[in-house]
Amino acid sequence: MTVLSFDQEGVDVIYEGTEFRMEKTLIEEAAEKPYPDVTDHEVLQMIEENPSLSGEPRRITEILG
Repeated sequence: MTVLSFDQEGVDVIYEGTEFRMEKTLIEEAAEKPYPDVTDHEVLQMIEENPSLSGEPRRITEILG
């Protein structure tokens, strides 16, 4: 299970027991759009090859709201 914790500057990730940080600029470059418009599903797809996506995708701006 992957755990994502969003803040204004990026995402703290726990993936397969490994903790790391994805900075806002890295996410923007990978998604090719502004950080607030990226969805949690898109971030998860950057981390996992075939993630199990459930529920509706939420934009980071909604998560931080």
